[in-house]
Amino acid sequence: MSEVIIDLQIAFDADHNPSFEQVHRWASEALQHHEPEHGDMEVCMRIVDKQESQTLNKTYRKKDAPTNVLSFDYSDDDWEHEDVQLLGDLVLCADIIEEEALAQNKPAEAHWAHMIVHGILHLLKHDHQNKQDTETMETLEVVILKKLGYNNPYEVS
Repeated sequence: MSEVIIDLQIAFDADHNPSFEQVHRWASEALQHHEPEHGDMEVCMRIVDKQESQTLNKTYRKKDAPTNVLSFDYSDDDWEHEDVQLLGDLVLCADIIEEEALAQNKPAEAHWAHMIVHGILHLLKHDHQNKQDTETMETLEVVILKKLGYNNPYEVS
């Protein structure tokens, strides 16, 4: 099996930022059934504040508000590399993730895991633009999170 390489950038240190080990474990589980065309797989993750999230969301999605996770996947043609498949970048807004966890009465760690799994699935070209794609993506998230020891994030407690 290929190695998962995580470049973790912490631009904003929140109360419940996950450790590198947690991030690597969550991403690795989400990538477990995805074999790269060659070599290892690399993802850059950046933990940011609301301001940076909002700026990126406005610039790239034309939405003038911060969001929990933004994913920027690389096309294989643009990022050919002999030893590593560069999957893309994830930008995670610490404040939004923690606020959502609190509002949804979930442990912050579980919500961080969900957002990282969700973002990784976007990098693997999964989406939620229609009902069928949403069901497929959410089912994958639930299966992966269960393997990691977390409850279904879509069940209301």
